[in-house]
Amino acid sequence: MNTEVNAPDPADGAPPGSTGPGAAPGSGAASGSGPGAGGARPAAAGRVEVLGVAAAGGWPEDGCRCASCNRLRARGVRYERFAATVGGVPWAECARTDVPGGHDVRGPYGERVLVAAGPGSRPEPAPGVRYDAALLDLVGAPEHLGRLRSAGAVTDATRLAAVHVDHRVRSPAELERRLRFWLRPGAGPWRTLLLGGARSGKSAEAELRLAACPEVTYVATGGTRDGDAEWAARVAAHRRRRPARWRTAETTDVAGVLGSAAGAVLVDGLGTWLAAAMDETGAWDDPAAAVRRVLPRVDALVAAWRGTAAHVVAVSDEVGLSVVPATPSGRAFRDALGLLNQRLAAESEETALVVAGRVTELP
Repeated sequence: MNTEVNAPDPADGAPPGSTGPGAAPGSGAASGSGPGAGGARPAAAGRVEVLGVAAAGGWPEDGCRCASCNRLRARGVRYERFAATVGGVPWAECARTDVPGGHDVRGPYGERVLVAAGPGSRPEPAPGVRYDAALLDLVGAPEHLGRLRSAGAVTDATRLAAVHVDHRVRSPAELERRLRFWLRPGAGPWRTLLLGGARSGKSAEAELRLAACPEVTYVATGGTRDGDAEWAARVAAHRRRRPARWRTAETTDVAGVLGSAAGAVLVDGLGTWLAAAMDETGAWDDPAAAVRRVLPRVDALVAAWRGTAAHVVAVSDEVGLSVVPATPSGRAFRDALGLLNQRLAAESEETALVVAGRVTELP
């Protein structure tokens, strides 16, 4: 397998990473500017070429019976362990400085490349350096790419590749799906609605999609519930899972956040937002008029969703697949949330259904 970090741009017709797992879309070959530029400059100058992307054990790993390895083995596919060249020279033979979690590599033509040491490694950038390329464990630590972007070490001009790839991701196709979110995190306005049942993995999918963004505002609509140990445990699990640098806003004023935000926003979730709106409008006490009572709040949220400048991912419960609620107020909540989901989906560039941790994009 031979993957050049300066791969063709997806606009040329190839999907991100289409030359193999870990391939990063770029803008074509490196230009002739910089050290050594001129008519005699070797074609390899400025290029970072990835020759293998897998972790030390390869993918599939010998002797491993997991589904990820077994699927590749059944197809006769194998990805070899990580290897790369910088300016035509094997990266390990270039000048380099060991940094926590990896290596700061200097290529023969002045290239600066940040290389992860192995699976789970998060290489620290040298102070003040903007890297020409970063070869990272995106399968295990996509949030580190967001941190590097936030620090200015990785910019839009940095070439990126996923390396040390292994059975932590279930398939090459799943890796490519994730790379589309991570390698070029989209600017707003862009709206994604993720639907799913309880414990479907919808929140984890939302966090995954925004993991590589430099700045994220996490809107937690559920708040805290005094005396509810189970709810407190869920909140704590969500906090542990998301990057510490993300800003958290515990509020039900989602429309206000959408109206002022310009970066990435994750809203989790719309079910608890609606429950609070029904509390505030007295809709629980009048199930027959519940939808009518809460409709102005829904209208305001949909208008803010349509008009936002942010890159937003929102999580909502898909209530239509569960049992019919036993109470009139429960059925009113189901009807109101179904209406909200439909209206937001109609105003979204992307809508997806998450079931058992698997994602189906809805047309």
